[in-house]
Amino acid sequence: MNNPAAQTARTKPPALKAGDKVGIVAPASNIKRELLEQGCEALRQLGYTPFYLDSILEQDLYFAGSAKRRARELEEMFSRDDIRAIVCARGGYGANYLLAELDPGKIAGHPKIFVGYSDLTTLLTCFTDSARFVTFHGPMVTKDFSHGDGVDLVSWHAAMSGITGWEIASGTDSGVEGLSDGTGEGILYGGCLSLLVASLGTPHEICTSGTILFIEDVNARPYQVDRMLMQLKLSGKLQGVQGIVFGEMLDCAQNANQEYTLPQVILRIVEDLGIPIAYGLRSGHVTRKNITLPFGVRASLRVNGAQATLKILEAATQPT
Repeated sequence: MNNPAAQTARTKPPALKAGDKVGIVAPASNIKRELLEQGCEALRQLGYTPFYLDSILEQDLYFAGSAKRRARELEEMFSRDDIRAIVCARGGYGANYLLAELDPGKIAGHPKIFVGYSDLTTLLTCFTDSARFVTFHGPMVTKDFSHGDGVDLVSWHAAMSGITGWEIASGTDSGVEGLSDGTGEGILYGGCLSLLVASLGTPHEICTSGTILFIEDVNARPYQVDRMLMQLKLSGKLQGVQGIVFGEMLDCAQNANQEYTLPQVILRIVEDLGIPIAYGLRSGHVTRKNITLPFGVRASLRVNGAQATLKILEAATQPT
C-alpha cells in the first residue's frame, strides 16, 4: 500500500449506532483478559455488541501472537459483514509487522470505522493514505474503555455518528490551549510522534502536506521530542502543513525541576512556520477522557492568544 502524493477525499465508513457489533483486535502487544472484559462491558453499556476471536489472547514474546495471526484477525474483522466497527484493544509495539502481511484488497475493499492510537498510528496513517478511508485516533478497549473516566463520549459520538461542524476548544475540558496565533484549514491527520518519525524512509512514509497535523506522545523527554520534531522538519514533513495541534504529551518531562517547559521547546522548532500552533488536546496517551479525532476529514484550526479551536468541518462517517 503506497502513499499518494496529494490530500484528496477519503471514503467515509458507515456510521456506528446502538446494537451494532464492534470487532476487537490486538494488532500489536499482548493483552490481559481482565482488562479486555472490562472494556467490552463498557462497550455494552454504550449499546454496542463487542466481539473478539479467542486467538486475541495469544502471546509471542511481547506481541499478541504472531504477525500472521494479527494480520488475519484484522483482515477478518474488515471482511465480515456483521462487524460495523473495529476498535483496537491496545497499542504497545508490533503494528509495523502487519504492513507486509496484510492483503490490501481485504482492507481497502471494506472501509470501516477503525479506532486506535499509540503504536496503531502505523495503521491509522497507512489506511488513511493508502486504503483511502477515514480513520479514528481515539480510545482503545483495554486502555480507555476499561476505565470509568477513560473516554470522552461527546467526541466519540460526534465522530461515530457523522455530525458535521463540531468543535474542540479551549475552556471546554479538552485541555487544548493556544501557542502561536493564526488560522489554517486542511485534512486532519497525524498520531504518535515517534511512530510518525519511524515511517520516514519506508514505503509507508507519512503524507503531511495540506494537513492540520496532530502530534502526541508519551514518556519522551523534551530533547527527544525536539529531536523527532527536527527530523520531521529537516525531512520536509512540516512544509505545507496548515496548522499543528499537540496532544497532552503525557509524562514528557526531563525531571520535576526542569527550568523550561515542553511548549517552549516545541516553539523553538515550529514557531517560524507561521501557522497556528495549539497544545494540550487530550487524545491518545492521556490522563482521562480520551478525545476521538477523525483522520482524513477537513478541519480548521484557529488560535488567538491562549484560545484555540479545532473544528471538524465535515462528517467523518456516512449514514448507514
